[in-house]
Amino acid sequence: MQDLEYIEVETGSEPTAAVIWLHGLGASGHDFEPVVPELGLPEGAAVRFIFPHAPNIPVTINGGVTMPAWYDIKAMDIDRVVDTDQLMESAAAVGKLIDREIERGIPAEKIIIAGFSQGGAVAYELGLTYPKRLAGILALSTYFATAKTIKPSAANAETPISVYHGTFDPMVPESLGVQSVETLKEMGYDPAYQTFPMEHSVCLEEVLDIGRFIRRHAL
Repeated sequence: MQDLEYIEVETGSEPTAAVIWLHGLGASGHDFEPVVPELGLPEGAAVRFIFPHAPNIPVTINGGVTMPAWYDIKAMDIDRVVDTDQLMESAAAVGKLIDREIERGIPAEKIIIAGFSQGGAVAYELGLTYPKRLAGILALSTYFATAKTIKPSAANAETPISVYHGTFDPMVPESLGVQSVETLKEMGYDPAYQTFPMEHSVCLEEVLDIGRFIRRHAL
């Protein structure tokens, strides 16, 4: 996979922390760019937000139409039939962005990987396998697509994980969020889980909690 294009937003000069935030199917890096001012970060906090654009690929469940996607979804049954090879390729491509931030002077333990829906599935794969300790993983309205194949890194065995889901989500049922949390616990992780009365989206209360997560673990 070619290097990913992305949008970069900095809340201050000389950032000391970074958040790499992955969008969902059919969206772009612009999707979560407007969230940054709503996070309630402390005045003077210098955080670099990176919003990558997924590559354009054919998506089976949408009739093979080409659109931004981190991987192909072949069937929309409750267990989701996805192209795990493509998902892992996307995780590796986003991993290069983490490497780049480290080269720019931000330590791995100050870098958070966040993802919504498809992006969240990639965030699970990357965050749990990255060879250096990360600041945290944020999983929004998503599912643990590679739970049966993942090879976790010991470096992130105790990395903070927060999982968020809408109770009225028609796209990714809340049961998949619950299943992800249960699987993580079985694997020895200690994820936090919060739900909100919303569909397949984000809400202000969730965004503010994400801001608190960033303050607590990366600033």
